[in-house]
Amino acid sequence: MKKLFSIIVVVLFSIVAKAEVVLPRILGHNMVLQREKPVKIWGTAAVGEQVSVEFKGQHLKATGDRDGKWEIILSPMKASASPSAMIISGSNTIKLENILVGEVWICSGQSNMEFTMRKNSKMAKPDTSTANSPIDELDRAHNPLIRIFLVNRKEQVKPDPQHKGWNIAQDSALRVFSAPGYFFAKELQSKLGVPVGMISAAIPGSAIEPWIPANAYTSEFFKTYKVSTGGTSFFESMIRPLAPFGVKGFIWYQGETNCFQNETLEYSYKLETLINSWRAQWNDKSLPFYYTQIAPFYYSKSTDKYPLTKETLPKFWEAQQAVMKVPHTGMITTTDLIVTPDDLHPSFKWEIGRRLAQWPLAVDYRKKVTPTGPFFKSKKVKANSVVVSYNYASNGLLSHDGKELTQFEIAGADGVYHPAKAIIKGKKVIVSSDAVKKPANVRFGWNEGGKANLYNKEGYPAMPFRSDNPIVAQFKVSAK
Repeated sequence: MKKLFSIIVVVLFSIVAKAEVVLPRILGHNMVLQREKPVKIWGTAAVGEQVSVEFKGQHLKATGDRDGKWEIILSPMKASASPSAMIISGSNTIKLENILVGEVWICSGQSNMEFTMRKNSKMAKPDTSTANSPIDELDRAHNPLIRIFLVNRKEQVKPDPQHKGWNIAQDSALRVFSAPGYFFAKELQSKLGVPVGMISAAIPGSAIEPWIPANAYTSEFFKTYKVSTGGTSFFESMIRPLAPFGVKGFIWYQGETNCFQNETLEYSYKLETLINSWRAQWNDKSLPFYYTQIAPFYYSKSTDKYPLTKETLPKFWEAQQAVMKVPHTGMITTTDLIVTPDDLHPSFKWEIGRRLAQWPLAVDYRKKVTPTGPFFKSKKVKANSVVVSYNYASNGLLSHDGKELTQFEIAGADGVYHPAKAIIKGKKVIVSSDAVKKPANVRFGWNEGGKANLYNKEGYPAMPFRSDNPIVAQFKVSAK
């Protein structure tokens, strides 16, 4: 027995002695490191092995712990478009080339976020008279200051000996990359003038639950509402392996699958849980999280096991909007970004990315831009009309097509809504109907087909709403 034990010890020692420095797949050539934040570089090595990291004048050392894990923390750096090399040395030496410092974002969700630039290039041109159509972006994209990393759920937990996961946003690498993610990065890079790194982790058809760790459902809501998680495979294989790579924040485009399941308030809590769990994974409660209102679609025509109506989608929009009560979040409106409500995967992904970028530009980078379209703020009943006030309408409101405002309705105490006439008065809208002498509530855009014509002067459509929205009161933000 002692002899066998000695042999095992010798074999284990031999294995450990031959261990090399290994990096996670997210660390590689061409990557962008987050500026103005401490940046962790980590990996594995032999137990007790000393590892050194050199980058842009910083030289730090770490030692493999009892599990062979090590990490160092680079001091915050200014943005830099000058390519630099990082040298990681232990029993072996790894040299990562062409590294920039700038802004790093993660984009995630289901098929409308995964929607590739190759698919984008095959869409019908929205305006054939316009030069440099976003449909043709693949033909001219070659900005070396935009870098992309596509997460492969089967490979992300494994190291890449070639360290080739990051690419300049062009050619074959860009063809299979998220179109919303790319156009988001393009807008940021254009407006900020610094390198931008975009990490895409999206799966078509995915519900929200697999993106959330199983132990994250801790809010009071989930003590009575039991979640069938269906596994946490996407979080474990695609999100957890990215941390603690330094990022500025997240963008999210998902919800169609949960809308087909006729969810409302439960989705609000699930999305809040996802946000909190991802922030916890990066140990930063204030990481920005910006997300997309799912596009108009005829959910009422669905023949799946969940009975859906024409109100299914507007109620889901309410559930999405409620999550803006969570700090450091924001949502864009997409009611105009369709050709037909029969298409679950509409084009205009370039505009999705551009609109998503307005939130960080306005909030995190302090640019003088309006981040989204008008959001319902309050209503006031005056005689036989309702006066509606809006957020994100500081420069005024307009009818996008110059015609009378559409899709406004009001209801009296009986709760029955009737079509109404709506008139813009500066930053407010006055709504009335001959069918309702004593109005109590108002709603707008309560239509799964979208295309209402109220916009702000920045050109963004107003978010659908109803003033008697129950989710506003029901959704309680968890204390974190």
